[in-house]
Amino acid sequence: MIAFALTAVSLTATPPQDFIVYEGRGGPGAGKHIVLISGDEEYRSEEALPQLGKILSERHGFKCTVLFSLNDDGTINPDRHDNTPGLEALNSADLCIMLLRFREWPDHQMKHFDAYYQAGKPFIGLRTSTHAFDLKSGPYERYGWRSSTWKGGFGRHVLGETWLTHWGHHGVQATRGVIEPSAAGHPLLRGVSDVFGTTDVYEAHPPTGSQILMRGQVLSGMKPGDGPAEGSKETVKGTEQDLNKPMMPIAWLLDHQNSSGRTNKVLTTTMGAATDLLNEDLRRFVVNGAFWMTGIGIPDSADVSLVGEYNPSAFGFGGFKKGLKPAGFR
Repeated sequence: MIAFALTAVSLTATPPQDFIVYEGRGGPGAGKHIVLISGDEEYRSEEALPQLGKILSERHGFKCTVLFSLNDDGTINPDRHDNTPGLEALNSADLCIMLLRFREWPDHQMKHFDAYYQAGKPFIGLRTSTHAFDLKSGPYERYGWRSSTWKGGFGRHVLGETWLTHWGHHGVQATRGVIEPSAAGHPLLRGVSDVFGTTDVYEAHPPTGSQILMRGQVLSGMKPGDGPAEGSKETVKGTEQDLNKPMMPIAWLLDHQNSSGRTNKVLTTTMGAATDLLNEDLRRFVVNGAFWMTGIGIPDSADVSLVGEYNPSAFGFGGFKKGLKPAGFR
């Protein structure tokens, strides 16, 4: 069972029981505020991000606010696309970590996300955040992954890629992270060498100017010891490519200049499901990202030991735990 601590915080118009706040216990992150936004139907972000928030808070001192997709009665429902209370927390955030998919937030919630973006603040986008929004009209339509204003929506325009295809066979071929040789000395990769996740590789083509940090080796099975898969696949561009030659990028860094003339620092990885975070080095990579994005020096091997019990649910649609509220899984 996963137990979540709940600490009240004053955020205008949103009851504190609608989200979780971890205040931090001192450390290099003291004085920095990270907002982690969960909201996907498949990869159990509602389980992953509280654990990540606890690690960032208890191990490193960051104040962390974790938000959820909620029903009107306050229960967590990742299938509810149009209600994520507490987004006003972004007004005081130093970093946004997100794992979203096809959200359709109303304007009064979306305005806080847009203001954060326009302010030039940093993002860490996990897994399906490449297709975070499915807004079809209104003042924030450009964020939608099918937008005609921003081709590929927020994912492509800001994070560097939108939804294309499963490159590996979903649920059959896992992912091994392989560090890009040119990035081997990057601080974000300190203490990171053995990255594995049961989620598959996505097809991804980050834009020119991105710094690729890791590529994803498609494995022949679902275990860390499985060898690389063989075969090829047709890309969205219509060309046939070997599954692993070259391997698709699974993590990259870029600077995005927004329409306000400010620069958002962006770290994107197509990994990040709740089960992926069982891998210590992937956790360390994301925690390193939080240090990097908030201007704090990255240690040689950041402490990313789990806080409390963490037994994440397998990915899959309809698999979320029903009737639970942010205060904890009962």
